[in-house]
Amino acid sequence: MTLKNIYIIILSLVLIFGCQIEGFTQDENKVIISGQVLDSRSGEPVAGANVEIIGGKGATSTNVTGFFELVSPSKIEVPVRISAVGYDNSLSTIPEKELNLSQTFFLKKRVVSLKEITVSGRNSIDAVNLINTLDIQNRPVQNSQDILQNVPGLFIGQHAGGGKAEQIFLRGFDIDHGTDINLSLDGIPVNMVSHAHGQGYSDLHFIIPETISGVEFNKGMYYAEKGNFATAGYAEFNLQNSIEENLVKVEAGQYNSYRTVAKLRLLKNNKSNAYVAGEYVNKAGYFESSQDFRRLNFLGKYNYWLSKTNQLQLTGTVFESEWLASGQIPVRAVESGRISRFGAIDDTEGGNTSRYNASVRLQSFLGNDILLRNQVFYSRYDFELYSNFTFFLEDPVNGDQIRQTESRDIFGYKTEFFKNHSNFSVPVKSKVGAGFRYDIVDDIRLSRTLNRNTTLEDLARGDVKEFNANFFIDEEIQLTDKLLVNPSLRVDYFNYNYRNQLALNPKFQQESKAIISPKLITEYVFSDNFKAFAKAGIGFHSNDSRVVIQQNGEEILPKAYGLDVGSVFKPTNKLIISPTLWYLELEQEFVYVGDAGIVEPSGRTQRYGADLSLRYQITNWLYSDFDFNYTYARSLEAQDGEDYIPLAPEFTSLAGLSFDFTNGINGSLRYKYLGDRPATEDYSITAEGYFVVDAVLNYDYNALRFEVSVENLFDTQWNEAQFATESRLENEQNPVTEIHFTPGSPFFAKAGFSYRF
Repeated sequence: MTLKNIYIIILSLVLIFGCQIEGFTQDENKVIISGQVLDSRSGEPVAGANVEIIGGKGATSTNVTGFFELVSPSKIEVPVRISAVGYDNSLSTIPEKELNLSQTFFLKKRVVSLKEITVSGRNSIDAVNLINTLDIQNRPVQNSQDILQNVPGLFIGQHAGGGKAEQIFLRGFDIDHGTDINLSLDGIPVNMVSHAHGQGYSDLHFIIPETISGVEFNKGMYYAEKGNFATAGYAEFNLQNSIEENLVKVEAGQYNSYRTVAKLRLLKNNKSNAYVAGEYVNKAGYFESSQDFRRLNFLGKYNYWLSKTNQLQLTGTVFESEWLASGQIPVRAVESGRISRFGAIDDTEGGNTSRYNASVRLQSFLGNDILLRNQVFYSRYDFELYSNFTFFLEDPVNGDQIRQTESRDIFGYKTEFFKNHSNFSVPVKSKVGAGFRYDIVDDIRLSRTLNRNTTLEDLARGDVKEFNANFFIDEEIQLTDKLLVNPSLRVDYFNYNYRNQLALNPKFQQESKAIISPKLITEYVFSDNFKAFAKAGIGFHSNDSRVVIQQNGEEILPKAYGLDVGSVFKPTNKLIISPTLWYLELEQEFVYVGDAGIVEPSGRTQRYGADLSLRYQITNWLYSDFDFNYTYARSLEAQDGEDYIPLAPEFTSLAGLSFDFTNGINGSLRYKYLGDRPATEDYSITAEGYFVVDAVLNYDYNALRFEVSVENLFDTQWNEAQFATESRLENEQNPVTEIHFTPGSPFFAKAGFSYRF
């Protein structure tokens, strides 16, 4: 019996078991207590707050609406402690006469203290992650994509002038621009299916960092609400629902870098609130040829209470960007003195892109423990990119520059139902959802060009229509005070359509496929300070519509099988440690390579490794964090010594010190380390690692904030992106295969100030 069959059998049995939970015998000595946890200032729900009966008598956490439900072993008064990252603890006693009434608790925001965090709550596995999201303001951030590096073990790399989506690495994956991580913003998908540059392309530059309230993330494919691309993990950016103060911010840095941001509250009353935000970025960059990079962002968000139980949310964003790029340069050109590290072989690379999003979300609170959420979204997207990876390999006269373009409309709808309830005194959190996404891509095109101005020939050109419908059910069952079981199931259906405009008789061809993805999470609480967990699941990564049609629908939704085993514990009041061992196997898939207009098979692969996260509060004002990740990544269909997965990270580490004084001074000193890794299947070429240190210093004085940030504090020479590429320079007789790289930022300092009013 194969590993795949074992997974399917075990997960199916658990799902069946979960559906039969009503058969448990009711304990008449227990009582269910319920309530809601709110932010004392904004009145918004606090999701993920730990709610525990003092004395180790039971614990749970709030859902997205701030509601909770908990079994009390006592029918008399119940002492309760409420805690959440970034809030003061709340201690309350529910009197006997109010045990059957819904309670409301208010939490006051404060600087986070590890001493007051317990690991017994449902979301404590993610407590380490939540702490990371609070550090956004204390880390160098050029754009929202930089915030992804708060995810332990995740690295990004820019290699096309700042406007192109960054390359992402996580859990032994070279995710490229999004093939194996699911990214979204307030329910709007970021990943682009069947994209001109590559499957899953994810450009987060349309998000203004100052409008982000937090980032929810997890590793693995264990979360039913996350579907396509969620194999290595997912990250969902959440926008602020409202703002308390207006903000004006100005930044300036080396290399003619400028950035301005504004957030303005338009209205706020008992029934509605609204704000707008804008961002403008202009920079030349540290390359010899100016990047001439410009980015413009606008955001508007409006919340209106139609009634006491129905809230309408309207969100709109506008994003436009254009840039030039020096691309990836060959090592031999630098070593021979032909160009410098910051020079270029073809400095006419670059591009422009735009995205417009609109979202309408209706949240209906159907009782103290029920939420129904409906959302409709639309995105308009345009993309044009000029690249030259091989220089004069294919065309010794005109060069090998290519142009990739597309225009896209995305229509989507999703509905989610959340309910806290109990079956015979067994608390259950149910989540059910369904939705669809429909992409219409016009004139997706790959062309050979000359200096951007002349189109020499089309290598690929066509139209795509891709439809994905989905349904999921998630049951979180608190079997005992110590044991929680969370089975879930997801079903996806895909319909692919592609019309090849270069064919003699262009017409749409169609293929369709469905996939079922069961998942299971179990947790056991040994004490308030020690919890163990195990996760198992099946996920998937869809392929490009052009691949699906070429492969006649075969192996078009390769599955990923995952397993995580780990724990969260607090050996002392000020230290949280979370070690995890994990395994991931990916089936055969065919990948469309947008840079070449061809299909490449990747074969079966396996990855396994270990993650270790530590958070230590040294003093009341000084915090430290450390993340270490090891991955063993190999192909299962290649011979020993030729089974390395190119660019798969093996050793990575992120760590730093963050400080927050009472006099308004705060900041951080951090490093990022990426070890050497193979650039080819036989490891004959090495992609060199790097160790880079960044620093941030802020000073708050009343409504003003002054800030200074430095990237690459010690001016380390490092390569941000690296590829083993075959290329030929002008006048070279023979091609050469070697590392082509984009240099990482040298010492880069910027300063800014902001005013809140």
